[in-house]
Amino acid sequence: MSTRITIRGTARSAVGPLVVVACAIAGWAIFKSAFGVQDFVLPSPLAVLREFLSEPTVFLGGMLETTMSAALGFLFAAFGGVLVGSLLSLSTRVERSVYPMTLLFQMVPLVAVAPLLVIWFGYGRPAIVASTVVVSIFPVIASTLAGLRGRDPQLDELFATLGAGRFDRWWKLALPSAVPSMVTGLRIAAGLATIGTISGEFLAAESGTRTPLGLQIMIAMRSFATARVFVAVLLAACVGFLLFGMVSLTSRVLLARWIRRA
Repeated sequence: MSTRITIRGTARSAVGPLVVVACAIAGWAIFKSAFGVQDFVLPSPLAVLREFLSEPTVFLGGMLETTMSAALGFLFAAFGGVLVGSLLSLSTRVERSVYPMTLLFQMVPLVAVAPLLVIWFGYGRPAIVASTVVVSIFPVIASTLAGLRGRDPQLDELFATLGAGRFDRWWKLALPSAVPSMVTGLRIAAGLATIGTISGEFLAAESGTRTPLGLQIMIAMRSFATARVFVAVLLAACVGFLLFGMVSLTSRVLLARWIRRA
């Protein structure tokens, strides 16, 4: 029942953003018509729609390819971030030594790291997924560590007094109490995953039967096919919204269970 209520609430909350999108498209069309902007600078919404309908299989295939890379990268980032954050929480000395190194994921620009990813993983999906992980893993590490460190110290002492080992305290006390903080980090990571994927595709993607959206954007940009660029960018945004929506829906279910247990 709670899952159905969550889905209905999510559907209702989507009405407002859809209205805003419709207004944005209308404003886009009015702006182009009023100022006479040339098509290679700003195509009309109808021109973008026609471009998509001219080769829907190519665009949807690229969208599927990008979605798979973004989802894989996000899953690796989620698992790796929770694991690293959990390991850092076990020792203050280890946290002080290792945690500053994790900041490199945020401080070093992806454009500087991407060539190394191509050298290490080669062209194709492995390098793209690695790019996604680099961009999206830090929020998961930081939120997991903050949540695990924020558990009630009195309960921690009680567990230790009752003879609970370090793993039992992590699994039965620290991890459940860190759920709200981890959910926040996962939502941020979901938003960053698509950015990392598209950025990785700019450099490491290969053309084929399903050319990913990032490479489609680069090819269309070089030929000044602006309408095609718009189609690929809008589909990439849809990938981001889809991934974020799935994570948000799952997070609401987890939080609902966490609240019932609390």
